[in-house]
Amino acid sequence: QVKLVESGGGSVQAGGSLRLSCAASGYTVSSVCMAWFRRAPGNERERVAHIYTGSGNTVYDVSVKGRFTISQDNDKNTLYLQMNSLKPEDTAMYYCAAKFDGGSCFRETEYRDWGQGTQVTVSS
Repeated sequence: QVKLVESGGGSVQAGGSLRLSCAASGYTVSSVCMAWFRRAPGNERERVAHIYTGSGNTVYDVSVKGRFTISQDNDKNTLYLQMNSLKPEDTAMYYCAAKFDGGSCFRETEYRDWGQGTQVTVSS
């Protein structure tokens, strides 16, 4: 299995930017897609964006489209999330996850391996 470790979270003011990283290590087959999820207190965990590792095609939730960018560096086994124009409602614990088997990359239940999360706090 693969181990995923997020980093780059922190506290910023509204309108600021952060870049999250997810470093992958350990033995595994190549992932089909990787994704960023987030969970705010009192809310369900939601998918922010995912990327198809083979093609590099990306999909974004409407709440972050135009502000966030998901990308990957396969040589470094690292996933990124560039977060611009941050809003207080973006405050959440952010997780990266990897999917390996068949199924939809849109579904949370399809992802096998998860990181421990990194906290993002946006103040007004």
